[in-house]
Amino acid sequence: MFEILKIKNLIESEEQEKKLYEFLTLLKEWNQKFNLTSIKEDKEIEIKHFEDCLVGAKFFPYNKKVVEIGSGGGFPSIPVMIVRNDLSFTLVESVGKKCEFLRNVIKTLNLNAVVINKRAEDLGKDSKFRESFDVVTARAVANLNTLSEYTLPLIKKGGIFIAYKSQNNEIISAKKAIKILGGKERETFNYSLSENAGERCLYIIEKVENTPPLYPRGNGKERSKPL
Repeated sequence: MFEILKIKNLIESEEQEKKLYEFLTLLKEWNQKFNLTSIKEDKEIEIKHFEDCLVGAKFFPYNKKVVEIGSGGGFPSIPVMIVRNDLSFTLVESVGKKCEFLRNVIKTLNLNAVVINKRAEDLGKDSKFRESFDVVTARAVANLNTLSEYTLPLIKKGGIFIAYKSQNNEIISAKKAIKILGGKERETFNYSLSENAGERCLYIIEKVENTPPLYPRGNGKERSKPL
């Protein structure tokens, strides 16, 4: 099982392999109840979900407090937690049924995480969470300019935003938003998934200034009128 992950040294132990298989089983089981992913075959899940998420695991600084926006089916958070048990995660998801699934996975796999059923823009305005995390991450949630307004308000100055994207040109249209929100581009990492499954990239954005109090704007403006 997971031969591609082993060949690419993305998993290092039988325990990690076992937990990934348990996650795979739960994902397929719950996917029959409501839509968590359109990818249903084991090999496709291994490549398009697990490999994609785990390529980015090395970019998470050691022993940090991470928040994930739009967790959905638990990508990249669950695979990353399985191989990086030094990290603590807060998973933010606005759909209640998906939160139920995530809590079930966390309990079953004994992962260091909590789930919050809330919208990202509301969390960013909450003083309990605003600028309180070392790292924020998200995968397939929104365009980078919109996503930056959801995520950057949650990171401490000096922290980073790790964005999993399928296109490597979004940074161009997002430069203005990133600067306004206190961020600065640090690195873009391009990679190819196995078996010609597609090109992907990671944007690593550093928080260099505090986010102005105006942001996130809320009421859907992050999507309807991106910075």
